[in-house]
Amino acid sequence: GGVEWADGRRMAADVVVWATGFRSALDHLAPLRLREPGGGIKVDGTRVVKDPRLQLVGYGPSASTIGANRAGRAAARNVHTLLTAPLTPAA
Repeated sequence: GGVEWADGRRMAADVVVWATGFRSALDHLAPLRLREPGGGIKVDGTRVVKDPRLQLVGYGPSASTIGANRAGRAAARNVHTLLTAPLTPAA
């Protein structure tokens, strides 16, 4: 996995943090087909149910400035767990 920049360059990455500010900017995720029939993306805390590699902090139940620190810590724990888990073969 990794990142492809606008100029076509590619860079390997274990984690990408996409900080969009106060509005959901999720159109770039459309190719992943994460949206449910009603249009939303189902999350468990901050983790996207259809692709647990993705954390949506400030989306769905974590969309609160009051709980932002808690949601950020939860996402960081999830990423740490993902990065330190044993590798499994792709299905």
